[in-house]
Amino acid sequence: MAETQAEPDRHEFSCGQCGALLEFQPGAAMLVCRHCGGETPLPDSDEEIEELDFHEWLVSLEEDEEETEKVLTVSCPSCGAELERDPRLSSEACPFCGTTIVAEGGSHKRIKPRSLLPFKVERSRALELFREWVSKLWFAPNDFKRRARLDTMLSGMYVPHWTYDAAVATEYSGQRGTHYYVPVTRSTGKGTTTVMERRTSWSPVRGRVNNTFDDLLVRASNSLPAKYMDRLEPWGLSDLVPFQSQYMSGFRAESYQIGLEEGFNEARKQMDGPIRDSIRSDIGGDEQRIQSMRSEFNNITFKHILLPVWISAYRYRNKSFRFLVNARTGEVQGERPWSWMKIGLTAAGVTALLALAVAVFLLIQ
Repeated sequence: MAETQAEPDRHEFSCGQCGALLEFQPGAAMLVCRHCGGETPLPDSDEEIEELDFHEWLVSLEEDEEETEKVLTVSCPSCGAELERDPRLSSEACPFCGTTIVAEGGSHKRIKPRSLLPFKVERSRALELFREWVSKLWFAPNDFKRRARLDTMLSGMYVPHWTYDAAVATEYSGQRGTHYYVPVTRSTGKGTTTVMERRTSWSPVRGRVNNTFDDLLVRASNSLPAKYMDRLEPWGLSDLVPFQSQYMSGFRAESYQIGLEEGFNEARKQMDGPIRDSIRSDIGGDEQRIQSMRSEFNNITFKHILLPVWISAYRYRNKSFRFLVNARTGEVQGERPWSWMKIGLTAAGVTALLALAVAVFLLIQ
């Protein structure tokens, strides 16, 4: 990677003993110097993690200079990740997909993160988890498994998310179905028989239900596959701490791509299922039909938070694969290539064993 002369990164801190850069130590409230071993405790924070008013922020977002910041970012041409730019580098590998990024970016105004979950799983442990995961990929190509064990590079990334709270009142109309049974006579080969047949009586229903939602989590980035990020949950949001730059030392952060309002639209999709469940419970009866629903969203608040992930982005046969570790719990998810030769040989072997079993069975009959 080519280097350029630039100002120090805003998340960098120097060792008071030797002047080397400090890094946040996962699982401990301190910065550690990898050069001399010096330790610097994190300062106590008297900040509170507060919920911010959604509607007020939509109005004042462009005007509020204290609660927003301008951040230099670079965009990955492959996966679209928006990374905080390292001013010392003219190019770098995207930690999300491995593509080379030329450090020509721009300045973007964004809401400051107010809280985060600090890294808890150390890099060495995340690397162990990666190698354990690779070793269990039975149908992966052999050369991939060898290379993955040897060439693994892990990047510690803070991935942006939103959380939303809301009180939702929903008026609905629908139908309540009540089961009843009637005797029905049917003809049989030996005469007739009477059976009880179930019917459903439907009656119109209108009503209103109230739902309260707390800390609905919404990804603020599309850089990583949604299904893998969702499977990293739960995160334990009750352990959020107030944002301090020291937690970022030695790690990178992605800027959010999904804005505040767009994020709430995603949160509303998460609310839909529980609201419908409440309506069905309110309708009662044996069956329910929901014909219309109109929701009013009140007391909407949000938080912009950062969640820690260890990422390995590796390329195999010109294709990018990602491996993710929840840096709080150690939960792992990942993409992998398949060896169709191994799958074919296994299928052929299973078929041969089945054929042999059938032949033996016929012989002993």
